[in-house]
Amino acid sequence: MKFLELYFRKTFTVDLRALAVMRIWLAGIVLIDLGIRATDLEAHYSNMGVLPLYVLHQFLWFPQLFSLHALNGMWQFQAVLFMVAAVFAVFLLVGYRTRLATIVSWVLLLSVQNRNPLIGQGGDDLLRMLLFWGIFLPWGAFYSYDAVKKQQPDLQENTSYFSAATVAYIMQIALVYFSTAMLKNSPEWHTDGTALYYALSLDQILMPGGRLIYPYPELLRFLTLTTYYTELILPFLLLIPVYNNFFRMVVVLVLLGFHIGISLTLFVGLFYLINIASITGLLPGPVMDWIDRKLLRVFRKPYTKEFREIFARITQQPKILSFQVSLHQSIIEKDNRRYIRNVLVAGMLLYCIWWNLGTTHLPVPKMPEGSKWFGYMFRLNQHWGMFSPIVFRDDGWYILEGKTEQGTLVDLNQQGGEINYTKPASVVSLFKNDRWRKYSENYLFVKNGYMRPYYCHYMMRIWNESHPGKPINQLEVIYMKEPSLPDYQVSVPTREVLCSCALAAE
Repeated sequence: MKFLELYFRKTFTVDLRALAVMRIWLAGIVLIDLGIRATDLEAHYSNMGVLPLYVLHQFLWFPQLFSLHALNGMWQFQAVLFMVAAVFAVFLLVGYRTRLATIVSWVLLLSVQNRNPLIGQGGDDLLRMLLFWGIFLPWGAFYSYDAVKKQQPDLQENTSYFSAATVAYIMQIALVYFSTAMLKNSPEWHTDGTALYYALSLDQILMPGGRLIYPYPELLRFLTLTTYYTELILPFLLLIPVYNNFFRMVVVLVLLGFHIGISLTLFVGLFYLINIASITGLLPGPVMDWIDRKLLRVFRKPYTKEFREIFARITQQPKILSFQVSLHQSIIEKDNRRYIRNVLVAGMLLYCIWWNLGTTHLPVPKMPEGSKWFGYMFRLNQHWGMFSPIVFRDDGWYILEGKTEQGTLVDLNQQGGEINYTKPASVVSLFKNDRWRKYSENYLFVKNGYMRPYYCHYMMRIWNESHPGKPINQLEVIYMKEPSLPDYQVSVPTREVLCSCALAAE
């Protein structure tokens, strides 16, 4: 047992300053995410949009799910919740009532994600889990209003911290990459090396950096195999108890380059920023010493020598023995709470590990359906199936073919221009943001056929409201399907009408 305790302490101890940097970064991402989502309050979160509440509850809801955003279908109600979330995200950013700010930010993030699952992606799951584990982490100990107010000199001398929550945080990162590698069990990932070729063949997510490397098949094969084995092997570096600082920095630098590369080649929204933020908490003490000295010391109030001396005298004077006794009792109470918290976190971590490994092809028993309610309630359910087991092949682009009262056909995606079935120069530019791109991806699946009429009617209504001089009375959502073929072959696009809607006859 002593050996096991020593192993865990050497492997899963983190620097409190690094946790604080991660807190600040994640709070900033929450604010950015709220800003992006707020541009579609009506479309994505109201009964007038693409997913009314009754449709959500009929097709996408579990009894265990929770969402304040699902209590009302008016966009004004959503706006209020968004403002509350923004306020607490700012509190988290500056470290004011940090634990409370973390809890509220997590609850409201979980709530808004549950309101519209059709626009979610893997980065959302990671952001949600990081905030969840952050509830149990003291990431307000540095670079925060709380730290300045409390003026705890002991934290100035020792910035190392270990608990069940640090184990959960590091294991969460390891699970993300190991699980996604295990799910990539097709030859295109670990033998043929064609996965990145197919990913860059998707015009819906292709970025300029991807266009530059796309013509080089050998380079793409090398990068594919490198990606697979990086995700497979890198997590184990986090579990090595010796040369801990060195291996942590290897993980941080490799994943930093990895996600910057993804952002330059593929349109993934906030996914890369969330993943980069997740590894900042791994920064070792010597690195944080330099960052603290050069960049961040200005953000926290230094503790003076005089204050330290006063604190030492207070805790040592016999005349305040009663203070010392109460302090001792307080420490015992804190130890008891810490023990309970560690047991609770350890149990939830084991639950998450079982959930993750049970989704892969490893010989691990699947989690019983009767045990999943807990995961759905607290949204501990995870599936890191990015481009797995194979990369999506049904590429193409959308045409919103509207018919005016005069019988003229216009494309709403081209600001009402003449219908043109030629592929746009940039398919990515058709999407307002990554939320709409993800929605359009889900729109393709036959199992999601229920969602199609609501989008069709929404787009027709919005067009008519904003173009009263050029209204349409009919709309067809057309997908120009261009499946990705091997060896740079180009398929002939086919026209598929996914949905057709019209104004009701008067």
